[in-house]
Amino acid sequence: METRTCLECNAPLMGRVDKKFCNDQCRNTYNNKLNKESNNLIRSVNNQLRKNYRILESFALTDGKTKTTKAHLLRKGFHFDLITKLYTTKKGTVYYFVYDLGYLPLDNDFYMIVKRD
Repeated sequence: METRTCLECNAPLMGRVDKKFCNDQCRNTYNNKLNKESNNLIRSVNNQLRKNYRILESFALTDGKTKTTKAHLLRKGFHFDLITKLYTTKKGTVYYFVYDLGYLPLDNDFYMIVKRD
């Protein structure tokens, strides 16, 4: 009979015939190495989405909305290329959302920030 070894540390395996790892630590280490590049991309995008959300959340909303400038958003580190949803009204107006907070581009580099219930 052929001796099976752990995919991570090459230790001999005992037990089930479909067992691939000697313990949970080896399984986690192996899978973390395997997914490292994609995890870094996902982590980076999620971090920026959270930052965008915190920036939008930092504005005091009156009746669920307020106005600000593009320059102000950029100074705070807002990235306009990362959103979670587009919402188009019946009139064709497009709102860009980061979770439940969104913005609408207005004239003269102004933006209206809104909260969706």
